[in-house]
Amino acid sequence: MAKPNNIRSQTNNRLLRLAVPSDGELQEPSLKFLESCGLPISRPNSRRYTATFRSVDNAMALFQRAADIPTKVEEGIADIGIVGMDRYQESRIVTGKTIVLLDNLGFGQCELVLAVPDLWIDVTSISDLGDLAIEFRKAGRELRIATKFPRLVQNFLYEKGINYFTLVLSSGTLEAAPAIGYADLIADLTASGTTLRENGLRTLDDGVILSSQACLIGNQEALASKSFRAKSVKPVLEAMEAHLRARHFCSITANVQGESPDSVAERILTRTDLAGTKGPTVSAVYAKTGTGWYSTTIIVERARVQDAIEHLRSLGGDAIAVSPLEYLFQGNCKSYDYLESMIGNNPNA
Repeated sequence: MAKPNNIRSQTNNRLLRLAVPSDGELQEPSLKFLESCGLPISRPNSRRYTATFRSVDNAMALFQRAADIPTKVEEGIADIGIVGMDRYQESRIVTGKTIVLLDNLGFGQCELVLAVPDLWIDVTSISDLGDLAIEFRKAGRELRIATKFPRLVQNFLYEKGINYFTLVLSSGTLEAAPAIGYADLIADLTASGTTLRENGLRTLDDGVILSSQACLIGNQEALASKSFRAKSVKPVLEAMEAHLRARHFCSITANVQGESPDSVAERILTRTDLAGTKGPTVSAVYAKTGTGWYSTTIIVERARVQDAIEHLRSLGGDAIAVSPLEYLFQGNCKSYDYLESMIGNNPNA
C-alpha cells in the first residue's frame, strides 16, 4: 500500500505545475497576464502556496519566491514557471533541462546596468571603467561592485576585458552602496533610471549587461511524456502565445459597395500590406436601402490601423468598426513546436 505522501505526489504528477511569483514586482503582473490569457487562478487566500486554474482542470499553480522559480523548474518541482529573464540567466544551470518557451510575456521590462556615481565625470564607458580598475589595482585595491547578479556581471566584465574587480553581494537596496562606502559602483536592475538618478548614480553609456522581461521557462524532463504535453502543456502554451500575438493586431470591419464580392476583394487587395494577414473576408450585406453592399473584415497590425481605415475609405468604405483581439491563433503553436523539437533531441525523454 502506497504511503499518503506518495499518493499525493502521484496525483500532482498528473497535473501541469506552473510556478508563479509569490513576491516582487512580477507577482501582480503575472496574475493579470494569466487572467488575460483565459487562465485565471483561484487562490483561497494569500497564505496558500498552491492554487487551481478556474478554466483548466489538469493544471495547478505553485506560488514560489521569484528568486527560487528557476531552481524549482530546474529540479522538476514545477514543470513550467514565470520568471524574469535576469533571474533565469543568473541562476541557469547548464544541464539542458530548462529551456525558455516564451521569451517575452509583455511585462517586467527592465535592464541590468552598471551605474557609477555622478561625481565620476571622466567615467562614461566600459573602457573608462577598465582604465579605472587598473588604476585602483596599482593603488593597492580592487574596484568594488555591489550586485545581486554576480554571474552575469562577472561574465560581462570578463568579456569586456576587465579582470580587476571585486563583487560585493547584497540582497538589499544597492543604490546607497557607493554613498555608504561598501562599494564603488553598482550593477542593478532599472526600469526607468529614476531611482538611480535620485541617488546620484548614472548608467554607463554602454553599461547595459542584460535587457530583461518576464518569460516562461520549462523543464524538458518534466514535460517528457507526449500525452502529458498534448493534454496539459499545449493548451496553456496555445492560450499564452495566441494572446501575446493578438496584442499586436486589430480586426477592422467595414461596409464597401461594389459589383460583387470578388470585385470588392480585388480593390482591397490593391494594397496587400493593408488587406489582412491572408486577405479580406467579404460577404453580402442585406442593406436597408441600396444594393451591392458588402461587409469586409481584415486583421491588421495595430500600428497600421489608421492606414487601413484610410484605405477602406478610399474605396468608399462606411461604418468602419475597429476591435481589439483577445487571441490570434495560427496554424501551429510555435512555442509548442519548439518544445517538441527540444525534447526530441533529449536522450532522456
